[in-house]
Amino acid sequence: MPEWRKKQSYFFTIVFCVFSRIIYTIGLERTQTVCAFSNYNGGEIFFGIDDSISPQPNYTLETQNNDMTIKLTVKSGAQKPYLYKSKAYKRNATATIEVDTLEFSRLVLEGKNIRFEELPYKEQNLTFEVLHNKLRENIQIETFNLDTLKTLSLYDNANGYNNAAGLLADKNHFSGIDLVKFGENISIIQKRAIFENISVLDVYEKSIGVFRDYYQYGVIRGADRKKIEKIPEAAFREAIANALIHRVWDVDSQIRVLMFDDRIEIISPGGLPSGITVDEYLGGKISVLRNRNLVNVFYRLGFVEFFGTGVTRIKQLYEGNLAKPDFEVSENTIKIVLPVLEDNLNLTEDEHTVYKILSKTMLKPISEIAPYVPFGKSKTTQLLKAMGRKGVVIIEGKGRGTKYSIK
Repeated sequence: MPEWRKKQSYFFTIVFCVFSRIIYTIGLERTQTVCAFSNYNGGEIFFGIDDSISPQPNYTLETQNNDMTIKLTVKSGAQKPYLYKSKAYKRNATATIEVDTLEFSRLVLEGKNIRFEELPYKEQNLTFEVLHNKLRENIQIETFNLDTLKTLSLYDNANGYNNAAGLLADKNHFSGIDLVKFGENISIIQKRAIFENISVLDVYEKSIGVFRDYYQYGVIRGADRKKIEKIPEAAFREAIANALIHRVWDVDSQIRVLMFDDRIEIISPGGLPSGITVDEYLGGKISVLRNRNLVNVFYRLGFVEFFGTGVTRIKQLYEGNLAKPDFEVSENTIKIVLPVLEDNLNLTEDEHTVYKILSKTMLKPISEIAPYVPFGKSKTTQLLKAMGRKGVVIIEGKGRGTKYSIK
């Protein structure tokens, strides 16, 4: 028998043994990793067999003939939590780690298809004046009673008020928004406001009030007064509403709103819910509701669209502007950056390309600009000079010492 066929025969004998062992008991050299994949978004592993996981994960096994390896694909499971030696695991970058108590409780609820907002709220003596007023003002609902709250999935006879009801109650125990307006730098604080332990509807409106103080002003033109927005209010409303209705509420952490002269940063506790990727979130391709009852109330009041169009709507509000919103997603936070609007200033397409490379805070020489645009150094210099004549670019120095920045 040729040597290569002996190796192939030996390899498939190993595969058969491995497969037989898996039929008996699921596991891997790093069984915790299989456990982690089952608990969260699934994954693939290419080696080994060892111990068992309970309940049994959903997996597929296949051989990779090109490099003679074995690939085990583990799918996210429905019977969470999956345990290995009575412990649950998750993936953290390239490592597999044991989940903490909070994360374990979330897995238990997910396995039962229960959300945190659906659990009974610890206080049952609640009032809802803010919610009542908003329903009357926005959708002309005059009658407000326990049946109204049942219709909104905020109350049931068996458990009373749930956590979603607590969030909407006039007074509650939940954290809210910590809002700071900075001056020329972060050492200068012009205003700080913390809105907490009140209805999330009140938190929403109070935050918009602070926004208007700093990012809107009126201009009188003849007999008319025109409102000028430095940042689109509709974009800020969308970002704040999404931060409130999509954050995790089982942690005592504020939504942070950082206001600067050139931008607003909104940082919400909790990354993306299980079942959605960063690309799907940024592209508005899919909506996974973490707090569906809360979303339902905001939707009925007209504060948000129901089908997860928030990111797309924010992007649309900045169409035609040089500055664009930015979205950053990590495991524990989602950050939205809303820049101050900038006019196109009659820039050509080529000038616009150069403009994106420039900085507002640092002068750059041509050597730090030209490599990042599809033009030669000579044309880039000509474009910068033209933008200087338009008053868009600051030009300092002469000859090789010339530097450029956005005015």
